[in-house]
Amino acid sequence: MAAAGAAAALFWRQQQTVPQLVTGTWLAPRRALADFSLTDQQGRKFGSANLRGHWSIMFFGYTNCPDFCPATLSTLAALQKQLRLEKGAVLPQVLFVSVDAKRDTPAQLAKYIPYFDASFIGLTAADQRSIEEVARKLGVSVVITPSPDGNYSVDHSAMLFVLDPEGRLAALLTGPFTVQALAGDWQRLTAGPA
Repeated sequence: MAAAGAAAALFWRQQQTVPQLVTGTWLAPRRALADFSLTDQQGRKFGSANLRGHWSIMFFGYTNCPDFCPATLSTLAALQKQLRLEKGAVLPQVLFVSVDAKRDTPAQLAKYIPYFDASFIGLTAADQRSIEEVARKLGVSVVITPSPDGNYSVDHSAMLFVLDPEGRLAALLTGPFTVQALAGDWQRLTAGPA
């Protein structure tokens, strides 16, 4: 009976240490991210090693996205602006990973990303297969649908991935994404248990 009580108390304490998030799910234990290699908007290689030493928010989208992608990037830019004003706040490294390698070249990302925040990092790859391989490792689905005019649309999963300073997946944020909700969750995540 005493052992059952001790086990229940330990379980309860562990449950209490995991913060409840408004916009998503805290992952405990955190999950290591598989190695990857992408290219940033300056043409430099960007991989797993670039995640170390920073809290990061990774978001998959594309520059021709008509609504969700620019709205989410605008919300993340407002979050970044608010965090810059807060003394001692941990600033995220915001990573926008394109799911449209054909159109989203480093040059295209270099024009698009600073519109939201100059500190944001745009990532792409030389081919669609490489992008989809990275997306698949995180469970992001990417569906390209051709249109009769020869153009195409890209459908993709819409979530934010929070990565800790060791490059481990710490949380999945699914929304709704408001600056206030994200700011509260960000504070809980960066102050929470390792």
